[in-house]
Amino acid sequence: MRILLATDAWEPQVNGVVRTLIRTVAECRAMGHEVEVVSPDQFKTVPLPTYPEIRLAVGAYEPMQERFKAFEPEAIHIATEGPVGLAARRLCVEWKLPFTTSYHTRFPEYVAARFPVPSTAGYAYMRWFHKPSGRVMVATPTMRDELEKRGFTNLSPWTRGVDTDLFQPREALAAAGVPDPYAGRARPVFLNVGRVAVEKNIEAFLELDLPGSKAVVGDGPSREALTQKYPDVMFAGMKFEQDLAAFFAYADVFVFPSLTDTFGLVLLEAMAAGTPVAAYPAPGPVDIVPGSGAGVLSDDLREACVEALKIDRAHARAYAERFSWRASTEEFIRNLQPYPAPEKTRFWRRLRRLARLRRRTQIGGVKTPDARV
Repeated sequence: MRILLATDAWEPQVNGVVRTLIRTVAECRAMGHEVEVVSPDQFKTVPLPTYPEIRLAVGAYEPMQERFKAFEPEAIHIATEGPVGLAARRLCVEWKLPFTTSYHTRFPEYVAARFPVPSTAGYAYMRWFHKPSGRVMVATPTMRDELEKRGFTNLSPWTRGVDTDLFQPREALAAAGVPDPYAGRARPVFLNVGRVAVEKNIEAFLELDLPGSKAVVGDGPSREALTQKYPDVMFAGMKFEQDLAAFFAYADVFVFPSLTDTFGLVLLEAMAAGTPVAAYPAPGPVDIVPGSGAGVLSDDLREACVEALKIDRAHARAYAERFSWRASTEEFIRNLQPYPAPEKTRFWRRLRRLARLRRRTQIGGVKTPDARV
């Protein structure tokens, strides 16, 4: 298939959504599909208020039309609810094109954490955005149930994968000569990886009275303030590839204090490195950790951290090996709603014909009533 992916989350952003989409695109191409990615870096952008690292596309609608016409997608997936996603959604609705969406982040809670906007308003927008979608892909059963209660329909599962070749246990990294990034710091090391922002609830982790030391990998609008407030914590900034794998593998416990994530890809990445997880029983962790032998959930996060130290790291690795990106991508492909072959051919042929007609009337200087698709 020719698959068009419209997303406001893409490189150079660094987060679980971007990693999920990049790996899904790579797997789709490896399976023989052609994928066209429409992302903010292809447009003029402005910084997101309170979070300048994220850029928002400006004036995406008209260029989006040209991208649709040039690529002639057989399936369209809209991954995010920002300006790029809105432009793609508008085209799909106007041109009566089937499309799917996915629910990656708790947008209403994120907005409410930064602005005096009630989450009910955010959920009203999200229901409006996803309502025309043929399928709304969600990562976990807990998130599906929650969205159903909030009035969302057409929900379908789309689980996640983990790169077990990149994220490996510390023994494998040590044998390959990859050094311990925590050398000289007190053990045990408790690690958090992710966006350093208020909605990630990182201070719940930093405030804990734990033995050893703490480390935070990632960047975001709260990093500077937290670095000053917690001088004993190691704030390592952004890390990538093998460097990131080393931070996961050489940590003793991965601490996930977020209450707003829909999945938490970093949970699987930690487990693949053999590092047990400590988290609250919130959506994401509650769908991954129970019964895994790879982590501990508790409303008392300190208790979860201490108990996680007792877990056999081999169990964590073994559990992560059950998740593959190929299986995740196959599920994604099954969820797509492509046009039947005869219908899609007629549609794009008609659209090209109308485009040629418009160009001829513009060149001839003759105004004609606007043709509708």
